[in-house]
Amino acid sequence: MTTEPVRGGDLVGQGIGPSNPQRRRLGIGLIVVATAGLLFVVVSQALDAGGAIHFGFSNWRPTLYAYVVWAIALGWGQVLARGEAGWRALFILPAVLFVFAFALFPTLSGLFIAMTDWNLSAAVGPRFNGLSNLVALFSDRFYWNALGNMVFYTAMVMVEYAIAFGLALLLNADIKGRKFWRVTFLLPFMLSPVAVSWMIGKSMLEGRFGPIARLARWLGWESPTFFAQPWMAKLSIEAMDAWVSIPFVMILLLAGLQALPKEVQEAARVDGAGPWQGFWQITFPLMLPVSVTAIVLRMIFKLKLADIVINVTSGGPGGATDTVSSFIYREYRDRSNVGYGTMLAMVYLVMIIVFVTLLLNFLSKRMQRMT
Repeated sequence: MTTEPVRGGDLVGQGIGPSNPQRRRLGIGLIVVATAGLLFVVVSQALDAGGAIHFGFSNWRPTLYAYVVWAIALGWGQVLARGEAGWRALFILPAVLFVFAFALFPTLSGLFIAMTDWNLSAAVGPRFNGLSNLVALFSDRFYWNALGNMVFYTAMVMVEYAIAFGLALLLNADIKGRKFWRVTFLLPFMLSPVAVSWMIGKSMLEGRFGPIARLARWLGWESPTFFAQPWMAKLSIEAMDAWVSIPFVMILLLAGLQALPKEVQEAARVDGAGPWQGFWQITFPLMLPVSVTAIVLRMIFKLKLADIVINVTSGGPGGATDTVSSFIYREYRDRSNVGYGTMLAMVYLVMIIVFVTLLLNFLSKRMQRMT
C-alpha cells in the first residue's frame, strides 16, 4: 500500500499551512489599526489626567476596554497573518498579555503619578509637574541617608551568608540530634518580621524592663540602650533581620550540601586533603551556584527591608536606621505625598534593577574563573 505525498497546497486548504497574501495583509492591518487605537486612548487619557486636554474621562476604564479590544484584535490578526503559527501563538498569548498588563500598566501608571504634585491632604487633586519631584529628590538628604544605610544592610548579607554556611555545614555533619537542630534553627524563619520586631525589639530589647537589658545590667552595662545610639541601633536592626533571615539561606545551602557527590569528597580525603583543604578546594567551589543564588535572593529581600525598622525605630535615631522602603512608607503615611513618594519608589526600582544586573554579571564572571 502506497501513500500519496501531502502537497503544500493541501495544507493551506486545510488551514495548516501559511495564510495567503490577502489574509496576511488583512491580519497585519487589523493589528496596526488596533495598536494605533490603543495608543490613542492611552495618550488621550494621560493628557486628560494631566490637565492638558479635557475629554471628560472619569477613570481609566476606557484604557482597559481598549486593551481588551486590542488583545482580541492581536490574536485574530495573528491567525490571519500567520496561519497555523498564529493558532499556536494563541496558546501562549493570554499568558503574555496577562503579564504585560500587570507589569507594564502599573509601571506606566506609577511613572505618571511620579510626575504629579499630589498630596492627599490638599484640597486639589493631582497636578502634572514634570520632573520637579526628581529634582527635589537629588536635594533630599534624608533619602540619600537611607540609601547609605542600605549599603550597610546589603553588605551585611555576606556576614549572614558566612554564618548560614557554617550552620549548614554543622547540620550536614553526623551530629547527635541533627533533625531536632534543623527544626530548631528553622523556627525564626517561620515567624513574621512584624512579630519579631515586637517580640524582640519592643519587648526583649526594651531598655528598662526587657530581659536582655536586665542581663546586660547584671553583666556590668549600667544603662543598656539598644536604640539610642546610631551605630548600636543599626546593629540591633541588622541582628533582628539576620535572625529571621539566616535560616532561609541556611536551608538553601544545606540542600546544596546534601546534593554534592560523595565520591569527590571521599577521593579528596583519600588523597590526603584535610577538612580545611577539602572545604576550600572541593566543597566551596561546588557550592558556588547555590551560594550565588542564596546571596542574590537574600540581597533582593534585604533591599526591601522595612517592617522591622517601621515597628521598632521608625528610622531613628536621626535617620540612622532608616531604609529606603521605610522612608518611602513615611512619605506616604505621614506626609500624604503620593507624587513625591512614587518618584522615590521609581528611582529606587531603577537602582535595584541596575544593581542586581551588575551583581549577576560580576558573580557570573567570578564563577567562571573559579570553576
